[in-house]
Amino acid sequence: MSHKVLLKIGGRAFSDEQGFRELASAIRSSDADFIILHGGGSEISRALKEADRPSVFVDGVRVTQKEDMDIVERVLSQTVNKRIADVLSQNHVPCRRLAGADEGLLTAEKIRRRGRDMGYVGEIVNVNPRPVWEAWENHQVPVVSPISATRDGVKLNVNADTAAAALACGARCADLVYFSDVPGVLDEKKQLVPCLKIDAAEFLIRTGIISGGMVAKLESIVNAVKGGVQRVHITQWQGPETLRTLFENREIEKTTISE
Repeated sequence: MSHKVLLKIGGRAFSDEQGFRELASAIRSSDADFIILHGGGSEISRALKEADRPSVFVDGVRVTQKEDMDIVERVLSQTVNKRIADVLSQNHVPCRRLAGADEGLLTAEKIRRRGRDMGYVGEIVNVNPRPVWEAWENHQVPVVSPISATRDGVKLNVNADTAAAALACGARCADLVYFSDVPGVLDEKKQLVPCLKIDAAEFLIRTGIISGGMVAKLESIVNAVKGGVQRVHITQWQGPETLRTLFENREIEKTTISE
């Protein structure tokens, strides 16, 4: 069985097209089966601002009202998704574009956070990995937007970190890599933590040592590890050898979380 890897790409993880060209080269040279699930927070915030809509977050999770959903879905499932898939395809990595709402890939339910109504925001309650497996059988890389749907077909905005963890578990991935604009988890002294066990990660959340978007990220990582993912990594893209260096456990700026 081939090594299965989900790459979660944050909206600011790759600053230009060169990074995606390097990623394409790394994917082509690997024997692993890859999924790419992306965010797009900065572009959503910009689009909402242009529409005179506020951006409100709770623990890094965007409150999404009904009138925001068309904008959020357009940015994630059309603009960002197409851009990533196009660059990879142009660099000889065949892709299959998907959203969580397609073919029941990611089924979600509305959530509250800290007692607050988050609007049209969901958490994943079921994964149907068949669309991913079909893409792999056709030698394609699934490029997935986190926009998901309820069992009744209502579209929901799902935090990309949360969606990545659920999909990695559902598709039986051994590794989950979060590419971000930060090199990993920082401790109370703002020092990079190279390795974390999930109980230590839960301690960082519980004590408030971490904050903002890292809260939702670490929560999702804990769930991923408990759900069967062997290793989860938070890192920045550091050039063409990033994936190889990461999987061979060589020296690289990152945090790896495991059981």
